[in-house]
Amino acid sequence: MYAAAGGLAAALLCAGPTWAEEVTITSAQGALTLTGRIAGYDGTYLEIESSHGPVTLAYAGVTCAGADCPPRDGYIPTLRLSGEPVLSGLLVPALLAGYARETGLALAQEPDVDDTARFVLQDTAGDPLLHVRLRAGSSAEAFADLITFETDIALTYRAANPREIDRATEVGLDLAPASDRSLVLGGEALVAVTSPRNPQRTIDPAAIIAAFAGRIVDWQSLGQAPQPLTLHLGPAQDGQVEAFLALLPKPPAAAITYHATAADLAAAVAADPGALGVTPLRATGVAQPLGLRDNCGLTRVPRLAGLKTQDYPLTTLAFAVVRSHRQPDVVRDLLRWLRSPAAQLIVRRAGLSDQGITPIPLDDQGERIAHAVAIAGPDTSLRDLQDMVALMLARVRISLTFRFANGTTDLDTASAANLRTLALAIRNGAYAGRDIMLIGFSDAEGEAEANRDLSAARALAVESALLTLLGHLPDDVRIGTRGFGEALPMGCDDTSWGRRMNRRVEVWVGD
Repeated sequence: MYAAAGGLAAALLCAGPTWAEEVTITSAQGALTLTGRIAGYDGTYLEIESSHGPVTLAYAGVTCAGADCPPRDGYIPTLRLSGEPVLSGLLVPALLAGYARETGLALAQEPDVDDTARFVLQDTAGDPLLHVRLRAGSSAEAFADLITFETDIALTYRAANPREIDRATEVGLDLAPASDRSLVLGGEALVAVTSPRNPQRTIDPAAIIAAFAGRIVDWQSLGQAPQPLTLHLGPAQDGQVEAFLALLPKPPAAAITYHATAADLAAAVAADPGALGVTPLRATGVAQPLGLRDNCGLTRVPRLAGLKTQDYPLTTLAFAVVRSHRQPDVVRDLLRWLRSPAAQLIVRRAGLSDQGITPIPLDDQGERIAHAVAIAGPDTSLRDLQDMVALMLARVRISLTFRFANGTTDLDTASAANLRTLALAIRNGAYAGRDIMLIGFSDAEGEAEANRDLSAARALAVESALLTLLGHLPDDVRIGTRGFGEALPMGCDDTSWGRRMNRRVEVWVGD
């Protein structure tokens, strides 16, 4: 018997029956007894949530008492997923169908039961290999389901908040940002929208924040004729709405109209020349999307590369948050397939940016390099810029990017997932014979020299975490680090999200 531990290939999906009742596990000699709910079972090992925390044990060596004990023979795993409708109702079914098609299996859909979609993966003889249960709900509901054993996977548009992390800790589940239980399925852009009758075509991200924080109440503040500004968002418990509101310095002080659907939002905004809304790019409908142009003069449009790197300020990420790392063979095979080109194509067809690692040549980054030179302050010297560009000229940026909490070297949830993706790519030989340069940057708060030191420390922190995951670095891969502080801002420092965009480590790969 040993404590459960996550590995490098953190699970996207986990499996097990619909466990809700406690079982009692007794060792062969009867010396040890555990009582708790089953969190995961892969056909060999059982994970129990007990009063001692998560415990994993070999099922063959114990007795199990209770209605939810898995059968010893003929076990067919069940995978339960719940969360955001776009993910549970569109993306996951499409991925399951693609996996079945690619592997010669069959995916059959069964009648829904209690608003739960039911699928079964079958082998070539028509025998079931995996039952799948999908239920739509908000991100908050998905986390609640995860914590109360009602689901195996939470499909969310945000990471767990502090309250959810604390509640999960009480039941022995680690949902902290550094946990390996979260993987990024894809990214999606939010955009500001107005009525086509409104002359506004670009907007400063700081102005969006100010409007939803209640500090801008009239379009006159944005250079237009006087006109009251009305605010619109989607459902209050929608994960993307929650992710956007989390960008505000405090709960919104403005009056906001929340709509039941994105289509309702788009129609209401289009009909009101004074309206300002925030909605997914896929759902702008007849409303007018606005480009983002910050006070520093940098324009942002939601292109694929910017979503992959999260350099587009209003990127929201789709997470799969797992309860147990114990999976049967069919799920492990599915996990391997999810990083294949075929799976990534399905993600893109579902309207999300995929998570395949993409090279971004320096030639495609001219605007941001020119912007950095144009707004460089007195503490960013020409020598700094020359050294930075010299490093980049010999390399190609890849789309994995790491970001941090203010003043720390702690990775956020998405960055921790990106770290595992990079480690797997290195382990699989994607960068054999090449050098990897981790280049750190900071926001402009504080002293420039301290920021340079902090950006270098962040690059070193990523390197250290990467080596910890790998165990050892392959002999034919080289890793280096540099820190350039404030030298390459991605946004203005007058908003929290601009500062967050600037606190990052980029990955540049050379020969």
